[in-house]
Amino acid sequence: MAKTLDVQRERIHPYKFTMWVAIGSIIMMFAGLTSAYIVKRSQAGWVMIDIPPVFWFSTVVILASSATIQMAVRASRQRDMPHYRQWMVVTAILGTLFILLQVKGFMDLRAEDIRLVGAGSNASHSFLLAIAGLHGLHVLGGVTALLIIAWRVVRSRTRTYSSVPAEVVSTYWHFVDVLWIYLILFFNWMR
Repeated sequence: MAKTLDVQRERIHPYKFTMWVAIGSIIMMFAGLTSAYIVKRSQAGWVMIDIPPVFWFSTVVILASSATIQMAVRASRQRDMPHYRQWMVVTAILGTLFILLQVKGFMDLRAEDIRLVGAGSNASHSFLLAIAGLHGLHVLGGVTALLIIAWRVVRSRTRTYSSVPAEVVSTYWHFVDVLWIYLILFFNWMR
């Protein structure tokens, strides 16, 4: 009986396993996109653009959000639900700020008359929009998950103290953070 319990404790939670499978799929998608960027970059007509400085500010924001999500996980494990909710909401706010800064960066490019799609655009510009835009959608998904989890904690009449939701969303959040760092370095290195 004790051996069975030890084996059950060693198993990964199904939600965590599903998150890792999803992360693997996302990695493959971005690996394909950045590989296509590298291949396309060697073709004639490729025009490099400078990454707007606001993208670096958004990097600082998403790094800060990784710290706040970790505070949420710690509060969840300590069964400190008020602080857990607080840190989840702060992380969601920082995630939203990251997205807004990204939009501002693309607006800055547009103000410089850099067309990202359509007539007058260049493949490099479209790749930047597609890759950073897809990342932004993944961050938006993370923000939505953070808000749903925080709302469930507020609305719950019974106090279940499972830290699994916090751990799953934290894993995803740290992943989109690391992915953005990779992407910003990639775009600056591939100039």
